[in-house]
Amino acid sequence: MAEGAEGEERKEKRPLRVWCDGCWDLMHFGHANALRQAKAAGDILVVGVHSDADITKHKGPPVLHDVERLEVVSACKWVDEVVFDAPYETQLATLDKHHIDFCVHGEDVSTRADGTDSFFEVKEAGRFKFIKRTDGVSTTDLVGRMLLMTKGHFKRFSQEDAELLERVASPTAAKMHFQTSMNIVQFSSGRVAKPTDRIVFIPGGWDLLHVGHIRAMKAAREMGNFLLVGIWHDEDINKRKGANYPIMNLHERTMLVMSCKYVDEVVIGAPYAITEDLID
Repeated sequence: MAEGAEGEERKEKRPLRVWCDGCWDLMHFGHANALRQAKAAGDILVVGVHSDADITKHKGPPVLHDVERLEVVSACKWVDEVVFDAPYETQLATLDKHHIDFCVHGEDVSTRADGTDSFFEVKEAGRFKFIKRTDGVSTTDLVGRMLLMTKGHFKRFSQEDAELLERVASPTAAKMHFQTSMNIVQFSSGRVAKPTDRIVFIPGGWDLLHVGHIRAMKAAREMGNFLLVGIWHDEDINKRKGANYPIMNLHERTMLVMSCKYVDEVVIGAPYAITEDLID
């Protein structure tokens, strides 16, 4: 076994530490899926969160402040540790400081303000791995949905919506991500309520998951030991809020809620009004 007996069998099988940094602005299921894949690549996932100042310098101002983004990322069930104010350019010094074996990032290229690769240094050192990008959603796409008032994200694309997205949004905007049973299995907690559990049910739209949502689910979970989250249909939300709400469709909202560490199970398409049948 080359290279110092593979690091002396990685110091007698110490946990493999993986680094994944990002802006994590307007957290969506693409972010969550990246974190799931990052966690699967090792044992301990350490997530870096860029500051408002760094993001503004390299990409433009974020929608959410860094303290909000930090709290939402910390609530993801695949995240073990969070590092605030991680440098936008991922450096070997940062990996060494946090005892990281390698870092991961999606297949899309991340660049600094000067156009250079944000991961150049760690790639050159052989401490970088790609994970698969999730098509169909990005922060840019979400902002585009809000500004353009399109409805293609929860109904079949109209020609007008498709043309608008093609002109102003990111290259992945017009690609739909179709829900599969494998998606649900990958995100599911696998936990089943026992007869002795104190089950708490909290319904909602959970659109554009933010710190208020996270805190509500955390408080609900603390009332019992099994949290069941109801997620309303697109049509129910749109009927009551109008315009192009929800900004995220049912599939996107479901996967994001399932990624939260306080959630044990979800009811997809829960009725807007709570009935006895649902409680039973």
